Amino acid sequence: MHAQTKLSALLAQLNTVIAGKSLQVQDCVACLLAGGHLLIDDVPGVGKTTLAHALARTFGLQFSRVQFTADLMPSDLTGVSIYERGKEAFVFHPGPLFAQVLLADEINRASPKTQSALLEAMEEKQVTVEGETRPLPHPFFVIATQNPLDQLGTYALPESQLDRFLMRISLGYPDRASERALLTGGDRRDLVAALPALLTPTELAQLQAQVLAVHAADPLLDYVQDLIAATRSGRWFVQGLSPRAGLAVLRAAKAQALLQGRDYVAPDDVQAILPQTIAHRLVPVNDSGRGAVEQVQAMVAATPLP
Repeated sequence: MHAQTKLSALLAQLNTVIAGKSLQVQDCVACLLAGGHLLIDDVPGVGKTTLAHALARTFGLQFSRVQFTADLMPSDLTGVSIYERGKEAFVFHPGPLFAQVLLADEINRASPKTQSALLEAMEEKQVTVEGETRPLPHPFFVIATQNPLDQLGTYALPESQLDRFLMRISLGYPDRASERALLTGGDRRDLVAALPALLTPTELAQLQAQVLAVHAADPLLDYVQDLIAATRSGRWFVQGLSPRAGLAVLRAAKAQALLQGRDYVAPDDVQAILPQTIAHRLVPVNDSGRGAVEQVQAMVAATPLP
């Protein structure tokens, strides 16, 4: 099976760079195969940026990185038109947004105005600059990193923007063996710079088409709808999932199924991706004392299987 060999090679290569985090790496690959944007939410220094670089290189995509700061303006992302005397006209100089993978580093440090410029790009796959709409490259992925909100100078991402991310993951600290490998090994950045691209844009498009073709049977769709209904019941969360979030769950589960080598979605696939796909869209009811991820897991445990 050609796709399977490709996917195994992708995962293996990424796992050499980000040691001991194979589940998170698999989530990232599933997210990109499902055509979604990825939010990596964690403390500084655990490898968020390295992972984003490694993903872009391994997928063979053109990559740009923007360090988000409080004074970053929308035009710093989208680009500007500059008057050129030789041409006696304004010429558009595209900004870093015009890349196949945009790494938005520390996205929650930028002002809401800049965040909303990124939002249009993520949702519409185009940007409007000085009244003119310009399409973004295809594929277009945003991999954003953010630090925990209690750190200085951060603006919480609005719910509407969190909802644009297919998945939110956190890497966490490495286990002891992985950390030893980090301490004794070479610089991870040198490793990333040497990574070969394992996919061409055509192969990536084929894999994404394969994800969409993965079969979801009626009992499985009933299960997904039961889970969505549970989020809306008022028992677990303040507000339930939107229809867009339901579509996101199905896409992510299809990508997970493909990574597992199946052409149909199983309940395990839904459960494997559910916390990463929906926890950032939900606010737990106050009396639970649990975080959103734990609350999702409790809800899954209480929802009967098909």
